[in-house]
Amino acid sequence: MSSTIRVQPAARLRKEFALWATAQSPKVRTVAPNTFAVPGDLFTDIPEETLVGALIDGQRYVPPADTVQDAAPPVLPEREAVPGEPLPELPESAYGPDSVPLPPPDFAPLEDAPADDQGPGGGVSDSSDRGAEDSDPDGPHSCDDCGRPFATERGLATHRRQKHPEGA
Repeated sequence: MSSTIRVQPAARLRKEFALWATAQSPKVRTVAPNTFAVPGDLFTDIPEETLVGALIDGQRYVPPADTVQDAAPPVLPEREAVPGEPLPELPESAYGPDSVPLPPPDFAPLEDAPADDQGPGGGVSDSSDRGAEDSDPDGPHSCDDCGRPFATERGLATHRRQKHPEGA
């Protein structure tokens, strides 16, 4: 009896491989959800195109050089992006035949954005002190250890647990 070779076809070719396997006599059986046990003497009869991208006994299948039909993708020149500037345009050949151009982004210039340490109102904020449902009518609350202001007691309590656990 000949040894078996475990073939795990690529997901996109699994159906084609299964059609070939079930057409054999006797049928080539599966040994795992996506793996077939092909008899060694039948392995050379497998159509080459169904093996592209497959794992053969755990190793990636490498087709002979003369059977590779896929052309290499075009080599594009390297381009350098400049911070704050839009990305350079790509040639039409860089896009697939079914690609659709995206509309230009609708956003404010970076000069209008608040600084990293400031919230929407210009003051220092914390992620836990945002939202109208959490606002406290008694006014801002300050951390006794570092003086950081918070709009809610809940925000202050969260800050104290995370930043000053020894005093909480």
